[in-house]
Amino acid sequence: METKTLPHYDYQRIKVAIEYIQSQYKQHPSLEEIAEKVHLSPFHFQRLFTVWAGVSPKQFIQFLSLNYAKSLLKKEENTLFKTSLETGLSGPARLHDLFIKIEGMTPGEYKNGGENLEIEYSIQSSPFGSLLIANTKKGICHISFLEEGEGPKEILGKLYPNANLKNKTNSMQEMVHAIFDKTESRPEEIKLHIKGTPFQIKVWEALLKIPAASLVTYSDIAGRTGSPSAQRAVGTAIGANPVAFLIPCHRVIRNSGELGGYHWGLTRKSAIIGWEAAQWKVQPFREENYTS
Repeated sequence: METKTLPHYDYQRIKVAIEYIQSQYKQHPSLEEIAEKVHLSPFHFQRLFTVWAGVSPKQFIQFLSLNYAKSLLKKEENTLFKTSLETGLSGPARLHDLFIKIEGMTPGEYKNGGENLEIEYSIQSSPFGSLLIANTKKGICHISFLEEGEGPKEILGKLYPNANLKNKTNSMQEMVHAIFDKTESRPEEIKLHIKGTPFQIKVWEALLKIPAASLVTYSDIAGRTGSPSAQRAVGTAIGANPVAFLIPCHRVIRNSGELGGYHWGLTRKSAIIGWEAAQWKVQPFREENYTS
């Protein structure tokens, strides 16, 4: 199996640092305190973190603050869903002209657990850990972050028990991986080939319209689906998202500004939100109130 590696994406150390920042950001932890938690010198930790996030630990603390989340929600309040799919992932990271389209699978294709369906998969690196990417001939059907001890065939086997699974890297998977490459200027079109109920598809389509480095609430998504009182059902549909990151369920938080849930862990959700804010050069909140 071919696994691409990006050596500077040392997510396990970053994860420990983020967990510490999350628990202590109100106390404004110093660079030395955070570095000690990951057993690195302040110099090497600052360097590692800045390469990973594109910003210093100081700025990242700002991106994770509750007040920052609230301010971002307020800022996007009147522009929510006005940004088209075509601009949803464009910005300084140069991810231009990336279009994500849903092509729901027919019941026949999924009869008997995906019988006669051929799925290719590979494990790719990402800033947030190992990424399982799977696709049919029509498009990406599954993306998830792998935890230690999880196997691709076990995950895909539960979803598609009768499908023909092949461990093979292809151009479709590489297009997904290129999203995390800051030097990639014009990714090709990425299509999704996923199954879901009509309501789930409606929720996932709403998620696709959230601009990068923006945050919305569960009630915002419920309103977009035409069912403003269905926040719990919206949360369930978001939790069933089969395509991590591309369908950006990580951009949905609670009305209070708290993160809420995330299928692949709240630490990873925090990491993605902060990383996106850094890539798209979102201005930090109340920078003068934080220490380095």
